[in-house]
Amino acid sequence: MKRILWMGIGVAIGVIAFRKISEAQSTLGPEGLNRAVGRLADGIYDFADAIRDGMQERETELRTALGIDSQDVARR
Repeated sequence: MKRILWMGIGVAIGVIAFRKISEAQSTLGPEGLNRAVGRLADGIYDFADAIRDGMQERETELRTALGIDSQDVARR
């Protein structure tokens, strides 16, 4: 009974290791590198958009609080 248990554990470890190795091989190739760089670029773009939106929102809040007319600034 112990042998069957250990054999099952060995098979499970082998399957997991095979999947991890296959996944690592697919990420190491040129296509995997392109995907990784694309994801990174998308993340940076999304982060920059969030920063710009936050800055614009905060500027609007400050202008409203200070009573500054946004049309006067737009004419400059």
